[in-house]
Amino acid sequence: MLLDLGVSSPQLDEAARGFSFRADAPLDMRMDTTSGESAAQFLARADEARIADVLWRYGEEKQSRRIARAIVARRAEQPLARTLELAELIERTLGRREGNKHPATRSFQALRIHVNGELDAIDRGLRAAVDRLKPGGRLVVISFHSLEDRAVKNFLRAESQLPPTRRGLPPPPATHLRLKLIGAAQFAGAAELDANPRARSAVLRIAERLGPADAVGIGHAALESARGKEE
Repeated sequence: MLLDLGVSSPQLDEAARGFSFRADAPLDMRMDTTSGESAAQFLARADEARIADVLWRYGEEKQSRRIARAIVARRAEQPLARTLELAELIERTLGRREGNKHPATRSFQALRIHVNGELDAIDRGLRAAVDRLKPGGRLVVISFHSLEDRAVKNFLRAESQLPPTRRGLPPPPATHLRLKLIGAAQFAGAAELDANPRARSAVLRIAERLGPADAVGIGHAALESARGKEE
Protein backbone atom coordinates (compact mmCIF):
# COMPACT_ATOMS: atom_id res chain seq x y z
CA MET A 1 0.00 0.00 0.00
CA LEU A 2 1.45 3.36 -1.08
CA LEU A 3 0.54 6.63 0.60
CA ASP A 4 1.75 9.66 -1.35
CA LEU A 5 1.20 12.57 1.03
CA GLY A 6 2.12 15.31 -1.41
CA VAL A 7 -0.56 17.88 -2.14
CA SER A 8 -1.74 18.25 -5.73
CA SER A 9 0.61 20.43 -7.76
CA PRO A 10 -2.18 21.48 -10.19
CA GLN A 11 -4.24 22.68 -7.21
CA LEU A 12 -1.31 24.60 -5.75
CA ASP A 13 -0.55 26.14 -9.14
CA GLU A 14 -4.15 27.31 -9.62
CA ALA A 15 -4.03 30.82 -8.19
CA ALA A 16 -7.79 31.02 -7.68
CA ARG A 17 -7.62 28.28 -5.01
CA GLY A 18 -5.84 30.67 -2.65
CA PHE A 19 -2.84 28.51 -1.72
CA SER A 20 -0.19 30.96 -2.92
CA PHE A 21 0.93 34.32 -1.55
CA ARG A 22 2.36 35.23 -4.96
CA ALA A 23 -1.01 35.86 -6.65
CA ASP A 24 -4.10 37.72 -5.49
CA ALA A 25 -7.06 35.37 -4.94
CA PRO A 26 -9.77 34.59 -2.39
CA LEU A 27 -8.21 33.36 0.87
CA ASP A 28 -9.69 29.86 0.64
CA MET A 29 -7.04 27.07 0.72
CA ARG A 30 -9.55 24.20 0.86
CA MET A 31 -8.78 21.13 -1.23
CA ASP A 32 -12.54 20.45 -1.30
CA THR A 33 -14.24 23.81 -1.73
CA THR A 34 -17.66 22.31 -1.05
CA SER A 35 -17.06 21.50 2.62
CA GLY A 36 -15.46 22.93 5.75
CA GLU A 37 -14.42 26.49 6.41
CA SER A 38 -11.99 28.52 4.35
CA ALA A 39 -8.81 30.10 5.69
CA ALA A 40 -10.56 33.49 5.60
CA GLN A 41 -13.45 32.16 7.70
CA PHE A 42 -11.06 30.64 10.22
CA LEU A 43 -9.07 33.87 10.58
CA ALA A 44 -12.32 35.83 10.96
CA ARG A 45 -13.66 33.77 13.88
CA ALA A 46 -10.69 32.28 15.78
CA ASP A 47 -9.23 34.11 18.76
CA GLU A 48 -5.65 35.31 18.85
CA ALA A 49 -4.34 32.37 20.88
CA ARG A 50 -5.90 29.83 18.51
CA ILE A 51 -4.47 31.52 15.42
CA ALA A 52 -1.02 31.65 17.02
CA ASP A 53 -1.26 27.97 17.98
CA VAL A 54 -2.09 26.94 14.39
CA LEU A 55 0.77 29.01 12.95
CA TRP A 56 3.23 27.53 15.45
CA ARG A 57 2.02 23.93 15.35
CA TYR A 58 1.60 23.49 11.62
CA GLY A 59 4.03 26.08 10.27
CA GLU A 60 6.66 26.12 13.04
CA GLU A 61 6.45 29.91 12.77
CA LYS A 62 8.53 31.43 15.58
CA GLN A 63 6.75 34.78 15.29
CA SER A 64 3.28 33.21 15.46
CA ARG A 65 2.08 35.43 18.29
CA ARG A 66 3.10 38.64 16.54
CA ILE A 67 1.37 37.55 13.35
CA ALA A 68 -1.79 36.48 15.20
CA ARG A 69 -1.91 39.79 17.03
CA ALA A 70 -1.60 41.68 13.73
CA ILE A 71 -4.36 39.58 12.13
CA VAL A 72 -6.76 40.22 14.99
CA ALA A 73 -6.00 43.95 14.94
CA ARG A 74 -6.53 44.10 11.17
CA ARG A 75 -9.84 42.24 11.20
CA ALA A 76 -11.24 44.72 13.72
CA GLU A 77 -11.14 47.19 10.83
CA GLN A 78 -11.79 44.78 7.95
CA PRO A 79 -11.62 40.97 7.74
CA LEU A 80 -8.87 39.45 5.60
CA ALA A 81 -10.41 38.09 2.42
CA ARG A 82 -7.55 37.92 -0.12
CA THR A 83 -4.23 36.09 -0.24
CA LEU A 84 -2.17 39.21 -0.95
CA GLU A 85 -3.83 41.04 1.96
CA LEU A 86 -2.60 38.36 4.35
CA ALA A 87 0.84 38.06 2.71
CA GLU A 88 1.41 41.82 2.84
CA LEU A 89 0.22 42.01 6.45
CA ILE A 90 2.68 39.30 7.49
CA GLU A 91 5.52 40.93 5.55
CA ARG A 92 4.85 44.30 7.21
CA THR A 93 4.62 42.64 10.63
CA LEU A 94 7.88 40.72 10.35
CA GLY A 95 9.73 43.12 8.07
CA ARG A 96 12.31 40.55 7.02
CA ARG A 97 13.07 37.69 4.65
CA GLU A 98 15.08 34.51 5.12
CA GLY A 99 17.11 34.40 1.95
CA ASN A 100 14.62 34.06 -0.89
CA LYS A 101 11.83 32.77 1.36
CA HIS A 102 8.79 35.03 1.71
CA PRO A 103 7.90 35.82 5.35
CA ALA A 104 4.41 34.40 4.79
CA THR A 105 5.63 30.96 3.68
CA ARG A 106 5.22 29.20 7.04
CA SER A 107 1.91 30.87 7.82
CA PHE A 108 0.37 29.88 4.49
CA GLN A 109 1.55 26.29 4.99
CA ALA A 110 0.08 26.23 8.49
CA LEU A 111 -3.30 27.54 7.39
CA ARG A 112 -3.48 25.05 4.51
CA ILE A 113 -2.68 22.12 6.80
CA HIS A 114 -5.20 23.28 9.40
CA VAL A 115 -8.04 24.07 7.00
CA ASN A 116 -7.73 20.65 5.34
CA GLY A 117 -7.03 18.64 8.51
CA GLU A 118 -3.99 17.14 6.80
CA LEU A 119 -2.18 15.69 9.82
CA ASP A 120 -5.38 14.10 11.16
CA ALA A 121 -5.95 12.57 7.74
CA ILE A 122 -2.41 11.16 7.74
CA ASP A 123 -2.96 9.52 11.13
CA ARG A 124 -6.27 7.98 10.02
CA GLY A 125 -4.72 6.81 6.75
CA LEU A 126 -1.74 5.16 8.42
CA ARG A 127 -3.93 3.30 10.91
CA ALA A 128 -6.34 2.17 8.21
CA ALA A 129 -3.47 0.99 6.01
CA VAL A 130 -1.93 -1.18 8.72
CA ASP A 131 -5.34 -2.61 9.60
CA ARG A 132 -5.92 -3.67 5.98
CA LEU A 133 -2.48 -5.10 5.18
CA LYS A 134 -1.95 -8.84 5.29
CA PRO A 135 1.19 -10.32 6.91
CA GLY A 136 4.11 -9.69 4.57
CA GLY A 137 2.35 -6.76 2.94
CA ARG A 138 4.30 -3.53 2.85
CA LEU A 139 3.36 0.03 3.66
CA VAL A 140 5.25 2.67 1.66
CA VAL A 141 4.84 6.34 2.59
CA ILE A 142 6.20 9.41 0.78
CA SER A 143 6.06 12.66 2.75
CA PHE A 144 7.06 16.12 1.61
CA HIS A 145 7.68 18.27 4.68
CA SER A 146 9.02 17.78 8.18
CA LEU A 147 5.64 17.71 9.96
CA GLU A 148 4.37 14.94 7.70
CA ASP A 149 7.59 12.93 7.96
CA ARG A 150 7.66 13.33 11.74
CA ALA A 151 4.10 11.99 11.99
CA VAL A 152 4.95 9.04 9.75
CA LYS A 153 8.23 8.27 11.54
CA ASN A 154 6.61 8.38 14.98
CA PHE A 155 3.76 6.13 13.86
CA LEU A 156 6.07 3.53 12.30
CA ARG A 157 8.32 3.59 15.35
CA ALA A 158 5.38 3.08 17.72
CA GLU A 159 4.16 0.10 15.66
CA SER A 160 7.60 -1.53 15.30
CA GLN A 161 9.44 -0.87 18.58
CA LEU A 162 8.77 -1.33 22.25
CA PRO A 163 8.69 1.80 24.40
CA PRO A 164 12.14 2.75 25.75
CA THR A 165 13.13 1.31 29.10
CA ARG A 166 14.29 3.38 32.06
CA ARG A 167 17.07 2.28 34.35
CA GLY A 168 15.73 1.10 37.70
CA LEU A 169 12.19 0.56 36.41
CA PRO A 170 10.62 -2.74 35.27
CA PRO A 171 10.77 -3.26 31.48
CA PRO A 172 7.51 -2.74 29.60
CA PRO A 173 5.24 -5.74 29.02
CA ALA A 174 5.57 -7.76 25.83
CA THR A 175 3.83 -5.92 22.99
CA HIS A 176 2.19 -7.33 19.89
CA LEU A 177 4.07 -5.24 17.37
CA ARG A 178 2.42 -4.89 13.96
CA LEU A 179 5.24 -3.61 11.74
CA LYS A 180 8.89 -4.23 10.91
CA LEU A 181 10.88 -1.35 9.43
CA ILE A 182 12.49 -2.05 6.05
CA GLY A 183 15.71 -0.13 5.50
CA ALA A 184 16.36 3.52 6.23
CA ALA A 185 14.58 6.59 4.88
CA GLN A 186 15.18 7.17 1.17
CA PHE A 187 15.55 10.47 -0.68
CA ALA A 188 15.40 11.56 -4.31
CA GLY A 189 18.65 11.24 -6.26
CA ALA A 190 20.27 13.83 -8.48
CA ALA A 191 18.64 12.56 -11.68
CA GLU A 192 15.17 12.68 -10.19
CA LEU A 193 15.75 16.15 -8.78
CA ASP A 194 16.81 17.38 -12.21
CA ALA A 195 13.58 16.02 -13.71
CA ASN A 196 11.33 16.99 -10.81
CA PRO A 197 12.65 19.72 -8.47
CA ARG A 198 9.60 19.39 -6.23
CA ALA A 199 10.96 16.01 -5.12
CA ARG A 200 13.77 17.74 -3.21
CA SER A 201 11.91 17.48 0.12
CA ALA A 202 10.44 13.99 -0.45
CA VAL A 203 11.18 11.26 2.10
CA LEU A 204 10.19 7.62 1.52
CA ARG A 205 9.78 5.13 4.38
CA ILE A 206 8.86 1.44 4.21
CA ALA A 207 7.50 -1.02 6.76
CA GLU A 208 6.26 -4.61 6.54
CA ARG A 209 3.16 -6.01 8.24
CA LEU A 210 4.01 -8.73 10.73
CA GLY A 211 1.98 -11.88 11.30
CA PRO A 212 0.77 -12.74 14.83
CA ALA A 213 3.64 -15.17 15.49
CA ASP A 214 6.29 -12.79 14.15
CA ALA A 215 4.88 -9.89 16.14
CA VAL A 216 4.90 -11.82 19.40
CA GLY A 217 8.40 -13.16 18.72
CA ILE A 218 9.83 -9.72 18.04
CA GLY A 219 8.04 -8.31 21.05
CA HIS A 220 9.46 -10.98 23.38
CA ALA A 221 12.95 -10.70 21.85
CA ALA A 222 12.95 -6.96 22.45
CA LEU A 223 11.69 -7.48 25.96
CA GLU A 224 14.44 -9.98 26.76
CA SER A 225 17.02 -7.61 25.30
CA ALA A 226 15.73 -4.83 27.53
CA ARG A 227 15.89 -7.08 30.58
CA GLY A 228 19.45 -8.09 29.70
CA LYS A 229 20.53 -4.44 29.56
CA GLU A 230 18.97 -3.76 32.96
CA GLU A 231 20.76 -6.75 34.48
